[in-house]
Amino acid sequence: MKKLHTLLFSASLLMGVAAHAQLKVEIAGVGSNQIPVAVAAFADESVAPEQVSAIIRADLERSGVFRVIDAHQPISDTANVDLAAFKASGADALVVGSVQRLADGRFQVRYKLLDTVKQAQLSQLSDAVTARNTRLEAHRIADDVYEKLTGVRGIFSTRITYVKQDPAAHDYKLVVADADGEGEQVAAHGREPIISPSWSPDGTKVAYVSFELRKPVIYVQNLVTGQRTVIANEKGNNSAPAWSPDGTRLALALSKTGNTQVWVVNADGSGLRRVSNSNGIDTEPRFAADGQTIYFTSDRSGGPQIYKMNVNGGQATRVTFNGNYNISPRLSPDGKTLAWISQRDGGFSLYAMDLASGQEQRLADGATEPSFSPNGKYIMYATRGGGRTALAVVSVDGRVKQRLTTQAGNIREPSWGPFMK
Repeated sequence: MKKLHTLLFSASLLMGVAAHAQLKVEIAGVGSNQIPVAVAAFADESVAPEQVSAIIRADLERSGVFRVIDAHQPISDTANVDLAAFKASGADALVVGSVQRLADGRFQVRYKLLDTVKQAQLSQLSDAVTARNTRLEAHRIADDVYEKLTGVRGIFSTRITYVKQDPAAHDYKLVVADADGEGEQVAAHGREPIISPSWSPDGTKVAYVSFELRKPVIYVQNLVTGQRTVIANEKGNNSAPAWSPDGTRLALALSKTGNTQVWVVNADGSGLRRVSNSNGIDTEPRFAADGQTIYFTSDRSGGPQIYKMNVNGGQATRVTFNGNYNISPRLSPDGKTLAWISQRDGGFSLYAMDLASGQEQRLADGATEPSFSPNGKYIMYATRGGGRTALAVVSVDGRVKQRLTTQAGNIREPSWGPFMK
């Protein structure tokens, strides 16, 4: 028996063990009607350990929503700016700011977002942050720019989790990182597989499956305290944990009574209750946004298809009809869109469906294990290429694509964390 070594991780203190290789982000494609934004270097930002304006610029470019224009000069948030000149250069908005080192070692980061068309200020922020939170502050500023200019909440300051495998060392790491792949921290590791990580809605816990006991067992790990709880170690397979929207329950796939079926359990592991009851295999459950509906994969019709049913059980309704092999249902945070993996034309592809109209869209080929961003605008998934498994991101309209790669082993099983309060 090999013991899984859990390591303390705190989103605020960043006390986990840092992974050596960061992810590299490659961007392909752009959104329609990009918003032109000029981003100036922040005044005196060289005193900070991170160049704040460069992080903001990279975030906005990566989104595909903005056409970022270099302001070609540092501009402080206190400067008297000629906004008409920036409008003439093609920018609809301008980001300016400054960084000041405080006596206690922290850094005062200030920023303003200016509308060059209306000649007005749209937003401003001012925060004192530690050196290690400088990058996070830059992500927060980029989030503010995104929200003020699009009306949609930004996701640059959110975090992701995934499994990194080193085949040569037979080592599996459950890694938590910034949404851009920076700031990797190891939350857990061991010599047996770790799969199916799933974030709690408050972002403090991750449920996952570990094979450390030579069988799949479901755990919940508190990322703040490091405490780990066994949620399901029943006879047979324990797999596919997924949180309810309010964080009080998890849906699971268990084979304790024979064929794998959908079960629900309280977040502390109590109150285990069976939901589905079919002669087939029911697995990969996911709560819908209402917390009362569960989507899942079932072969009850002969091949794997996606169904939905009430959290209390009862009659299941089939959702997917195109293609003979549809798996891995994922619901957007607003409950309006279903993403899943479909095997068609000899390969696995990522599809998205508007649940109101039933209209489907093929978003990416060679995809597995999808996960929505918390604002519902992007989907992260695992993909294979060049002999390695990597992560990729596609916008829900299919226009923007990113690829996150590393030279150190394979990365897969992505799960996009929630908005942090």
